Amino acid sequence: MLKNKTIAVIGAGHMAGALIGGMIKSKLVPAKSIVAARRSPEPLAELQKKWGVRTSTDNKKAVVGADIVILAVKPQMAKKVLEELAGRVTKDQLVVSVMAGITTASISKALRVDGPVVRAMPNTPCLVDAGATAIAAGQRAGKEELDLAEAVFGAVGLVVTLPESALDAVTGLSGSGPVYIYMAIEAMIDGGVKMGIPRAIAAKLAAQTVFGAAKLVLETGKHPAVLKDEVTTPGGTAITAIHVLESKGLRSVLIDGVEAATKRSQELSRLFAE
Repeated sequence: MLKNKTIAVIGAGHMAGALIGGMIKSKLVPAKSIVAARRSPEPLAELQKKWGVRTSTDNKKAVVGADIVILAVKPQMAKKVLEELAGRVTKDQLVVSVMAGITTASISKALRVDGPVVRAMPNTPCLVDAGATAIAAGQRAGKEELDLAEAVFGAVGLVVTLPESALDAVTGLSGSGPVYIYMAIEAMIDGGVKMGIPRAIAAKLAAQTVFGAAKLVLETGKHPAVLKDEVTTPGGTAITAIHVLESKGLRSVLIDGVEAATKRSQELSRLFAE
């Protein structure tokens, strides 16, 4: 779907670099059809060297002639970048935003253009082609535009389509979710060290355990509670650990974390609209 498309990536940081690499490795689009833009020339030089894409330090020039414009700037920079691009992005261009908390309606209004906008919330495992991304269509975006966006993010992991009203919750769940898991892995490592396992080995065991558990959930399709029960024997070690984790409120803490991150995403949206 993307082979004959030209793509401008505005805000070519780590996430954008992952998307660029995924598209090129998957042969979805040739490198010469991508232009990456950001203010700092050094990271752009690295992208050009690694993937062979065109680069620019001028956002306005970068979007000229592009079929798809990917907005990958931090939400705090959104107003400035959108104001800069207002009048440059046309209604014939598909805008794909990965800016947390910024609605498609706000993007269209800031760009002063009535074209298709798709909002996406990926996460950092896109860097290793194991991302989880939710996409949502704005008012002017239809199936064709969603399919194009799905192709982009499908190159670096799982993609699901949801109503835009669910995107803030996605930000709280999978967008910020890797942070929760990193903290859990770190704690498991420290637990292993406390009980006498060398840190380097504890790190490998903890990370592989999380990876394997997640893979089992995805590949078996079983509910996590079922998988948990399958390894929880009467009077065993797992049920003893579960008792401690439950008494410390592990579930409630994680639920509260997702809720807090969701509310922050909603807050960013309100701040942008002000």
